[in-house]
Amino acid sequence: MDSRFDSSGTQGAGITVQRALELPGLRSGLPEVLAGADRLQRAVRWVHAGEVPNIASLLKGGELLLTTGYGLGTRPADQRAFVRTLAERGIAALVVELGPRFTRLPAALVETARAAGLPLVQLHREVPFVTVTEEIHTEIVNGHYALLQRAEEVHRRCTVALLGGGGVPQVLRILADFSGNPVFLETAEGQLLYAAGAGPADTDPLQVWEGLRGQHKDEPPAGTVLVDVPGGGPGTGSVRARLVLLPVSTAVAPVHRIAAERAADVLAVVLIQARQEEELAARGRGDFLSDLAAGRIAAEDAPAQARVLGFKPGDSPLLPVVMRLADGLSPGGGAWAVLARAVAEKLASVGVPVLLGVRPVEGRVPLLLGLRSEAERSAVADRVAAALRAGVERAGMRRPGAPPPVVVVGVAGSWAAASAGLRHAAEAATAAQGLPELPWYDARRLDIDLLLWRLRDHPDLAAFVERAIGPLRDHDRRSRPPLLPTLQTYLAHAGRKAETARELHLNRQTLYNRLARIGELLGTDLDDPQTVLALGLALRARRHVG
Repeated sequence: MDSRFDSSGTQGAGITVQRALELPGLRSGLPEVLAGADRLQRAVRWVHAGEVPNIASLLKGGELLLTTGYGLGTRPADQRAFVRTLAERGIAALVVELGPRFTRLPAALVETARAAGLPLVQLHREVPFVTVTEEIHTEIVNGHYALLQRAEEVHRRCTVALLGGGGVPQVLRILADFSGNPVFLETAEGQLLYAAGAGPADTDPLQVWEGLRGQHKDEPPAGTVLVDVPGGGPGTGSVRARLVLLPVSTAVAPVHRIAAERAADVLAVVLIQARQEEELAARGRGDFLSDLAAGRIAAEDAPAQARVLGFKPGDSPLLPVVMRLADGLSPGGGAWAVLARAVAEKLASVGVPVLLGVRPVEGRVPLLLGLRSEAERSAVADRVAAALRAGVERAGMRRPGAPPPVVVVGVAGSWAAASAGLRHAAEAATAAQGLPELPWYDARRLDIDLLLWRLRDHPDLAAFVERAIGPLRDHDRRSRPPLLPTLQTYLAHAGRKAETARELHLNRQTLYNRLARIGELLGTDLDDPQTVLALGLALRARRHVG
């Protein structure tokens, strides 16, 4: 958490009875606390001075009442009633100045204050009430100003984050850090768009939302702060989304509400300009899938959190799929929202539950699908891959000449296997960059490429590639025709010369000549199985070592 922020929200939120007694005005009166000593941390909203018996009817609650006692009455019954009505009104404290009316406070007054839990203070010396009022009011105003300053600092950080290229998720994280509680953005209908911040003991915010908000929208927990994010243009009064602050780790203080209202103004501008609701929801799903892949969500907790996001596969086998875009692609202008919507529309006809997320920073689109049976894995993979590629085209996310997106399909399994399946598919999609284009790759058939990718920074891998095919790379830099494509096609067809010649559009003798030249340059026999294995590995590894 940023050290500039105090998540308790108490600093700058007002003044307590204890603080009021420490100010010079009341301190000069030698105050003595006769009742409610354990409640001196009550907040003082305002100061009022008065001497009438029915003064409680003039108060709203939270006041510190100054009096010389002329309105208390002379009978114990009147004095008890006076204190009880003040306590019922909810004033912060009663301060009585000793003097002509009372040289000491009556026992009935003190006993009733103690029973009611009302702080009761007697002043042994005369003080000018106007001075006390000015001092406390100044302190209150300064406190509110400090509170507003802290909320404005949050607003400033949110604005800077957006101007720096951050999005709605970063705004919510700033607000969550400041409040010390998870923060949620919902649609006006109550559908969760995004969650930020953790609950107690790093509880996932989706669990918090499901338990405290998702099932209790009509009666949210006490202390919940709901702030509307306006939309639809000025003066329409429409609500585009809603910020929700749940009092999970700490109470939601007034400063947190003010900060949320400032953040809502920022979010309104972003949502109106960029229409980010769909992208934000897709990012939220992408965060869940990323956390699941990283093992940050336990298998037993995942189904409930997935239900919050609308994914209800029941006991079906779960199929992990990951699409990775070409490196260096950073689409904007709502392209990720268009992609998510286009893919969702295409997959609606597949007839299986789908949870689709986006991870713009990594350029990935992770999915989980609920299969009716593992036998339909291949057919569903074909439909999903086609939908993903169509979504990329519709969103304009493939530059001319750029490599096509890579779609990797993992192994179907239970929730317990989904974490490793998503992680495997995501890593395999990265390792598959540069392979010959296929509609989709089976993650199990990419294990060798994945292993080589993981060794990409190891100097021994580069040395191995150089030993195995270095002479061919040197030849192809200097001479024509290049021989590496011939070797790669020959190995891809498992040494079948007729098929190799057909694919390369060569006659048999030309192919034989090229293979003989390759064997001569490498000083090896292309019919030797160990040689073929080493050359195949080297050709795969060269993509990762430049």
